[in-house]
Amino acid sequence: MARSKEFDPDAVLQKALELFWERGYEATSMADLVERLGIARASIYGTFGGKHALYLKALERYLEQSDVIERLSQPGPVLPAVRALFDAYVAECLDDRRGCMVVNTAVELAPRDPVMARRVTASWDGLEAALTSALIRARAQGELGAGKDPRALARLLLVLLQGIRVLGRADPDPARLRDAVDQAMATLN
Repeated sequence: MARSKEFDPDAVLQKALELFWERGYEATSMADLVERLGIARASIYGTFGGKHALYLKALERYLEQSDVIERLSQPGPVLPAVRALFDAYVAECLDDRRGCMVVNTAVELAPRDPVMARRVTASWDGLEAALTSALIRARAQGELGAGKDPRALARLLLVLLQGIRVLGRADPDPARLRDAVDQAMATLN
């Protein structure tokens, strides 16, 4: 007869997310996971499939908690929503030095881990698509000039958003980040 789990896998996954987000993949050992999660190594393997699979599940959880696409798809003026998104990214960088788990994964794992690379790319593709859609709407509403290319601008904004996250980890200079946002928004006007 199979034993029932004596822990909540959802709560354990959230703890794993926090640990991986704080330390990264390589700096988090199985011993760290056992200690932080409060479950045995065998339970980690039995429930989540090991450290790599747990990290991927934690990354998925992180992505599920994002509201970026929702922010960009609200009715009404688009450019203030884009500005608010940038301002939120800057504020998060200034407030939380853990950075973005997607960017952290891109830097740490994607160059040598095709599974993680695909997940990072899929995340960025989704953000680019949401930005493109929002900018198409902005152009239709007269907020964005008819000669502006929504997809090319979305790519510029994607790169800048991710760059904000990288700089936020290493050197969160508020003036540098805010100046970059101001220039991005000027490009849209």
